[in-house]
Amino acid sequence: MIGAAPRYDTDHGGQLRRVFELAREFDVDIDMHLDFGNTPDDLDVLLVCELTEQYGLGGRVTAGHMTKLSVMPPADMAQVARRLAGARVNVTVLPATDLYLMGRDQDHGVRRGVADANVLIEHGVNCSLSSNNVLNPATPYGDCSLIRMANLHANLLQVSQPDQLRECFSMLTERSARILNLGDYGIKVGNPADIVVIDSPSPERTVAEIRHPVAVFKRGRRTVTWHPAELGSAPVGAG
Repeated sequence: MIGAAPRYDTDHGGQLRRVFELAREFDVDIDMHLDFGNTPDDLDVLLVCELTEQYGLGGRVTAGHMTKLSVMPPADMAQVARRLAGARVNVTVLPATDLYLMGRDQDHGVRRGVADANVLIEHGVNCSLSSNNVLNPATPYGDCSLIRMANLHANLLQVSQPDQLRECFSMLTERSARILNLGDYGIKVGNPADIVVIDSPSPERTVAEIRHPVAVFKRGRRTVTWHPAELGSAPVGAG
C-alpha cells in the first residue's frame, strides 16, 4: 500500500498523480489523508476520482478524514458521494481525530467536523470507521477500541435507527474487509480462524452499549481474554 497527504504539498495534484503512478508501477492500493479542512473549497477528491478511473483502481483507493464533506449542504454532499460511489473510492471517517482537530477557528458554536459515513453509504460509498493513531498530538485520547469509535460516530451524527447502527458495526467489519480487499474474510471453512467474540445480542446493541470483546482468536489461537465485570455482594449492614 502507498500513502498520500496532498494538503502538505504545494502541488496537490502533482503529488496525487505521482502516487497513482507508483501504485500502478508496484500494483499496490492507495490510502490517503484527504480533504481535511473547515470549508468545502478545493476538493482534492474530485481529482482522485478521475485518477482512480483513469488507472483502473476502483475499490483500491481510500480517502481518510474527508472533513470538508461535513461542512457541505446535503445536496452538495450527495453529489460528491455519488461521484465517490461511481469511481469506487472508499472513505474512512476518523471521528475522534476529526472531532478533536476541527473547529479550532471558532470560539462558540464549534462545528463537529466529522463526515457522515452513514449518509455516504446511503449513496453507495463503501466506508469504514477508524482512528488516526491513538494518544498522539492529533488524537490524544483513546483505547484502540473501534467499537467506541462507532459509538462516537453514532453520537456525533445523531444516528439512532437500528439499521443505521448495524451499518456502523459493518464499518468495523465487512466494510473494512472490503477496503482491504480481503478475499478470505468471515467465518467460513478454509478461511483463517481470526475471530472476535463479543458479549452482545446484536450488532446495534454492540455499538449502542460499547460492548467489549470477551475473546479474540488469531489463526485459531486465543490471543485476548476479557473477563466481564462481576458484582460483589454488599457488606453486612450496608444500605
